[in-house]
Amino acid sequence: MKRSITLAALVLTSTLALTACSDATDNSDDADTTSTTTATAETNETHQEDTTTADDGGHDMEHPEDGGLPPEGITEATDPTYPVGSEVMLTADHMPGMDGAQATISGAFDTTTYSVSYTPTDGGEPVTDHRWVVHEELVDPGEAPLPGGTKVVLNAEHMPGMQGATATIDYSTQETVYMVDIDTGEMTMINHKWVTESEIQPAE
Repeated sequence: MKRSITLAALVLTSTLALTACSDATDNSDDADTTSTTTATAETNETHQEDTTTADDGGHDMEHPEDGGLPPEGITEATDPTYPVGSEVMLTADHMPGMDGAQATISGAFDTTTYSVSYTPTDGGEPVTDHRWVVHEELVDPGEAPLPGGTKVVLNAEHMPGMQGATATIDYSTQETVYMVDIDTGEMTMINHKWVTESEIQPAE
């Protein structure tokens, strides 16, 4: 009798021990699954934030470091407010780090300058209010100035997908327009096109 009770006790004890082990294993699996799900969610959130940041600031920074020569046919300004070689401060905000940057005038021109909106030929997102292109960077534009709403074809390479794109004129200005050299340590460009006179102040 005592032997039967002892044997029953051992079986019960073993069963409880196995159940406890099984519960511990299940809890561990649940914890691992929860941990993995949380880590995946955090990774996705971080990736999305990084992508958004890149998209927000990356497009504006696609201008080439060397803007190249001025377009053929453009007229050099005879008596610009800021002659070539002048040290100036930019107030334009065409790209991050530009507003307040020190720059050197590398060219000054009299022409009609346009803000344009277009869809890049390389499949990029539509660009609105791109400042600036000059009349001489349009394909067969006719007489300047062109009114807002005019459809034109761009012959400028300021950004990828720009050359050959069909654009709409947003508005224009007759101000003297400048090419500038910029070196802020974080941004270096020569012959950057374009900055209008109202976007420039004397260097401090």
